[in-house]
Amino acid sequence: MEHRKIGQNDSSISAIGLGCMGMSDLYGAADRKESIATIHEALEKGITLLDTGDFYGVGHNELLLREALQGQKRENAFIAVKTGVLRSPDGGWIGMNNRPEAIKNALAYTLQRLGVDYIDLYQPARVDPSVPIEETVGAIADMVKAGYVKHIGLSEANAETVRRAHAVHPISWLQIEYSLFSRGIEKEILPTLRELGISLSAYGVLSRGLLSGKWSKDRQGVDFRSFAPRFMGENLDKNLALVEALRDIAVEKQANVAQLAIAWVLSKGEDVIPLIGARKRSQLQDALSAVDLQLSKSDLERIEAAVPAEAVAGTRYAAEQMGMLGVE
Repeated sequence: MEHRKIGQNDSSISAIGLGCMGMSDLYGAADRKESIATIHEALEKGITLLDTGDFYGVGHNELLLREALQGQKRENAFIAVKTGVLRSPDGGWIGMNNRPEAIKNALAYTLQRLGVDYIDLYQPARVDPSVPIEETVGAIADMVKAGYVKHIGLSEANAETVRRAHAVHPISWLQIEYSLFSRGIEKEILPTLRELGISLSAYGVLSRGLLSGKWSKDRQGVDFRSFAPRFMGENLDKNLALVEALRDIAVEKQANVAQLAIAWVLSKGEDVIPLIGARKRSQLQDALSAVDLQLSKSDLERIEAAVPAEAVAGTRYAAEQMGMLGVE
């Protein structure tokens, strides 16, 4: 497995990472044994990056990772954890808390649930508008000094926030949605990251399944995608037409749409690390195959012509959720 540097230090991680959220949250029930088998196969195939959050399944995801990592060498896994999102007993989403004392308290529980002595990368899941980013990053920096955290990351932050955070402590990556259907970061955020030497952890590379090549307008929504604008009405029709345009190119490359979409993200730079939200080993295989899919300059031009950024219909989240983001 190819490795890519993270931030400006000597650390490196696998070129793709396994996003574990769907094993515990948002996409309906997952098979526990298959989830663990998927994590094991990812590690066996050279994927070192495992991405989780303390609020995924209200702690379930971290406990699942702990079980999966039993008997594994700690250094073989680069564990990235998001924090700061508040949940209610019924699983509802009730806000954010990135105050320094809350961050440190959450880390204590995360270390216990994961059964580890340190976290490779710790990051607020969203920017809390009520807490200066300097205070949040400063709190995590304290935990770096204490040896509980190796790297600091940010998620869904705009360029100005990234600069302010980086002035407090070096930021190793920004985790943000980036795909053929979500390219807004190319205008300002990605250039800022490259200026500062910060890596990009790209999630949503398949646009929550739209770019899997397997979604159809007849598929009935049974999870949060039922309320996602890109999956609704005429928006869905327009977006699926874009997917079909990609399918023709994928066939020529002896690949499928998902592999083509992942390979496109991989091609955007050595500082870009896609996260693959696989819940099954079969889904993981698409990602592994994408690493070896070589795209020429001509291929990239055709792909981007088939899916112009402005042609994608609908925002990536519903209006209320979009309001929680620091970016478009």
